[in-house]
Amino acid sequence: MGKRNFLRICAALALGLSTLGVVAQEFPPKKTVTLVVGFAAGGAADTGARIIAKKLAENIGASVVIDNRAGAGGNIAHQFAATGPADGSVILFGSVGPLAIAPHLMKLPYDPVKDLAPITMGVNFPNVLVVHAGTNIKTFAEFIAYAKKNPGKLDFASTGAGSASHLAGEMLNDMARIDTVHIPYKGGAPALQDLLGGRVAAYYSTFSTSQAYIENGKLIPLASTGAQRLAALPNIPTIAESGYPGFSATNWYAFVASSKVPPAILERWNTELVKVLKSPEVVEQLNKHGLTPMPGTRDELARYIAKESATWGRVIRERKISGE
Repeated sequence: MGKRNFLRICAALALGLSTLGVVAQEFPPKKTVTLVVGFAAGGAADTGARIIAKKLAENIGASVVIDNRAGAGGNIAHQFAATGPADGSVILFGSVGPLAIAPHLMKLPYDPVKDLAPITMGVNFPNVLVVHAGTNIKTFAEFIAYAKKNPGKLDFASTGAGSASHLAGEMLNDMARIDTVHIPYKGGAPALQDLLGGRVAAYYSTFSTSQAYIENGKLIPLASTGAQRLAALPNIPTIAESGYPGFSATNWYAFVASSKVPPAILERWNTELVKVLKSPEVVEQLNKHGLTPMPGTRDELARYIAKESATWGRVIRERKISGE
């Protein structure tokens, strides 16, 4: 075989393999990888992302930088990632709000399904229904009894209209046939501040946000919103086991990236992130903050997002919830 023909055959094979996505691509894509978080430093999303990023950097031998792009309930960060580079150097710690709730409330400048590609579920964690100690409500049963006896007089804070903390309250209103009043805030910090000041009675809070105040007795935990009890609060029942079977309203953060990123890179990110999420040291650290790692396949995440979107879309329609 002549040298020229040999080179032609090699070139044709390379082209064919490239078309099939078989040719190996550089990983990590750059020496510095950006992990985008849609919320400010100090919250549950940021805490979980930093725990994961530290181990991820060790494993892949590259720097992993956290980019906190807070605002608009996480939508600013999601839009940034959706329009990000196609080399996979930017990944997003996506959240339930922009991925499964916001599309039912407002017109977004990006399409969560078309513009963002799933990598793996990150962490799942319930909210905790807490009340100010001055309410004299000590149990979930007392909360329900008071709400039934005093419709429209018991209010609850949330991190904003359409947030997971808001929809947990709306779901309970629906299932328990009670009328508690939603008070939206622009984030967890102001909601918590007014709760501690007694200006609002209750709050569907993340455990990491309210933990210190639960421990010092300023807040009373009544129930958690997940399917299982929170490991950090084993004596606090779930709403589901307290008379409302099937109730489940959890927060979750999942890893996604721009849909322009090649499938081979997305699969590699899945492999690396799943490895981190299964690491005993990472599991232990996440659990301390009430976060449960939920590694899985890309297809599993896509199905989960679709299921959550259908659930919250129904709640939003039935409760006539507005994004305003």
